[in-house]
Amino acid sequence: MYGKTVRLKRLFPRAERGLFSVPLDHAVSMGPIDGLEELAPLATELQDGGVDLLIVTKGAVRELVPVLRPSTQLGVHVSASTGLGTTSHRKVLVGTAEEAVALGADLLSTQVNFGVPEEPEMLRDLGVAADQCRALGLPLLCMAYVKKANGGTPDELRHAARAAADTGADIVKTSYPGSLEEFRRLCRTTPVPVLIGGGVRVDDEEQFLTLVRESRSAGSAGICIGRNLFQRRPVAPLARRVAALLHGAS
Repeated sequence: MYGKTVRLKRLFPRAERGLFSVPLDHAVSMGPIDGLEELAPLATELQDGGVDLLIVTKGAVRELVPVLRPSTQLGVHVSASTGLGTTSHRKVLVGTAEEAVALGADLLSTQVNFGVPEEPEMLRDLGVAADQCRALGLPLLCMAYVKKANGGTPDELRHAARAAADTGADIVKTSYPGSLEEFRRLCRTTPVPVLIGGGVRVDDEEQFLTLVRESRSAGSAGICIGRNLFQRRPVAPLARRVAALLHGAS
């Protein structure tokens, strides 16, 4: 019972400090894309920039452990599919909360793609993961995406975020619904911390930083953004600017 409370306090130590998390799980679904050719140097640079939490697949933990610092928290992502198949939107569980704890995880991460025929199976998997995490005191993050045209309407995104929370997620990652007003509404109607995701890479760095800044002002608990960070060279300078925005240094 108390384990999850303690771990959530480590992720969100105070209201004015936003969580700086970076998912690095893309290689399973997309292959070794630009920026993810080698995990350890990237993780080192992100930590130099002030990241709080790195999220990787269970097999990638072996590359991360040698460079993971005591102050950096570890998330293990256990939903998988690949772009090589015909059902890439259908994520399946490839790990358990027990495995994640054995690997040293501070958080378990899953994904549900809403709006596709396989949605019910993914919701079932989310419920299974929630039960496992509850038994072990491990926080559960759900990456809740709406796989429809333009990423879903604000109403659909709000529905997906609430569904993920009410199925057992302790933290929900979602897409930006297009306006501050709609994002405030999404955060207000989701009863767990909400992290904003980055989605497709934004070329303009200032536009990206504006997204981070505005999402915090609208009520997000932080960010869970990958490609908009790790596909830039060098990574650390931008990461430091993001950390300053999230941690209250500017």
